[in-house]
Amino acid sequence: MSIISRRRLAPLIILVLTVFSSPAQRRSAPDRPRLIVLLVIDQFREEYLLRFEPFFGDRGFRRLLTYGAVFVNCQYEHAPTVTAPGHATIATGATPAAHGIINNEWYERETGQVVTSVSDPARRVIGAPSGRASSPHRLIGTTLGDELRLSTNFRSKVIALSYKDRSAILLGGKLANLALWFDESSGAFITSDYYANALPEWVARFNATRPADRYFGARWEKSFPEAVYALAAADDRPEETPLPGGGRTFPHHLTGGLAQPGPAFYTAFTFTPFANEVLIELAKRAIESEQLGRDEFPDLLAISLSTNDLVGHFFGPYSHEVADLTLRTDQAVAALLTYLDARLGSNYILALTADHGVAPIPEEAARLKLGGRRISPAAVRQAIEEAVSARFGEGPWIEPRALPLLSSGFLYLNREAIAQKHLDIADVERVAGEAALKVPGLARYYARTQLLAGGVHEDPISRRVARSFHPGRSPDLILIPEPFAFISGGRTGTTHGSPYSYDAHVPLILFGRGITPGIYRSTCTPADLAPTLAAALQIEYPANATGRILWEALQLAASPRVAPHSMTSR
Repeated sequence: MSIISRRRLAPLIILVLTVFSSPAQRRSAPDRPRLIVLLVIDQFREEYLLRFEPFFGDRGFRRLLTYGAVFVNCQYEHAPTVTAPGHATIATGATPAAHGIINNEWYERETGQVVTSVSDPARRVIGAPSGRASSPHRLIGTTLGDELRLSTNFRSKVIALSYKDRSAILLGGKLANLALWFDESSGAFITSDYYANALPEWVARFNATRPADRYFGARWEKSFPEAVYALAAADDRPEETPLPGGGRTFPHHLTGGLAQPGPAFYTAFTFTPFANEVLIELAKRAIESEQLGRDEFPDLLAISLSTNDLVGHFFGPYSHEVADLTLRTDQAVAALLTYLDARLGSNYILALTADHGVAPIPEEAARLKLGGRRISPAAVRQAIEEAVSARFGEGPWIEPRALPLLSSGFLYLNREAIAQKHLDIADVERVAGEAALKVPGLARYYARTQLLAGGVHEDPISRRVARSFHPGRSPDLILIPEPFAFISGGRTGTTHGSPYSYDAHVPLILFGRGITPGIYRSTCTPADLAPTLAAALQIEYPANATGRILWEALQLAASPRVAPHSMTSR
């Protein structure tokens, strides 16, 4: 063939290759970030970034707030607002009604057992001699990480790290290369045989350094100006819960009440900022050992900092401990960003959010005349059993095996008793629900038959409850307390789970490659994060995602393809 003939054919060859190449190939792959770092701070209110902003350093939260896309009106659209549903929503872009993770635990009617969101009796623990094995088998649909792995024929890597099994597993998804969590009996990071039959060598080496043991006998002391702690309530309040093996005030001496490292110490360790430091060390080791972000196939590293949740439960959002931990978390974020800069330059995106907020300690709210109270589960149970027994005869009318779930507002009725008496379950739900509302502090109830029929009002709280309802897993009654009240048999500490803003309002910040900095005041939800990051990665969205893509924060070199309607509006 002559040179002239080849030249005439060249444009035709280029045209054919262009037409028949995939959309992903036609897009400019170098515009994609090499690494997505998904950083979730467990129990982190959005207002912490406002209250403590004057005391942040320049390289942590302040850097994200200055040079990131900051969405200040980000709220969860589900309830209960707890760890497992929050992490699943972040990863899938869906609400619990779709992804199926309705709570940390629920009653499984088929087996007659209370199960956790990730418990899996078919699996075994890897990295510890014993313990409860876990997997993502109860998660419905796909996650951001799953779609990333599928898009590159499994050449992308997905690794998830946390102290809680549910946090790591649900962020990683079903196709993750590895999920690691902390074993408080041994002080090691472990996994399950869902991911591997042995710990990767780099994890085994990390565990061999006994990272938690380095802090045995350490003291968690106040490390910042007194003006920081002036933003908190009085210290050493009687309704605070002492740290395991310790007390209610600084300094906290870290031994767990033991003479040498052991299970009680490892539990106490997870309640200190030192635990966050160790998890960031593990994240760095993962990046280096797995060569994350080093080739043309983007990777995902998910990190969930559990310590903030543990400390918040014990001391409340207005405590000296939470104030100190928030600023130490700022330092941990700064260390991570500095490392990412040195390792990857500008070839990464860091997305920061939280799985939920937290309520003030109820006694503190009551002193401020906000109406806080602890609602006794025993009182709720008694009111319901008495009312239903008076109407339909002796019970028990509440499923005995599901009683522990009452503290989260989940009430499963005794279906066997209802069937034996040939009753309409809707009638029993109504009597039980009305009886519950007579208990001081309870504001609403939602019945299963009502939710199945779509018969709830369209107010914001009802909408959040409806978006959490899964027909095969949800209870017969969902109880909603008044603001600043919650169901609890304890006498100290606080919790979360309500549809109210103090539990639902969380940060959402995007930072790094292809992100347009600014303050964004439009309404959004953490469910928007997965489809937005999928758009930045130029991959398919998670299967049942309903969140919108935050196009306003993305700088795309090429015109994006048209997104499904559910991705462009809510």
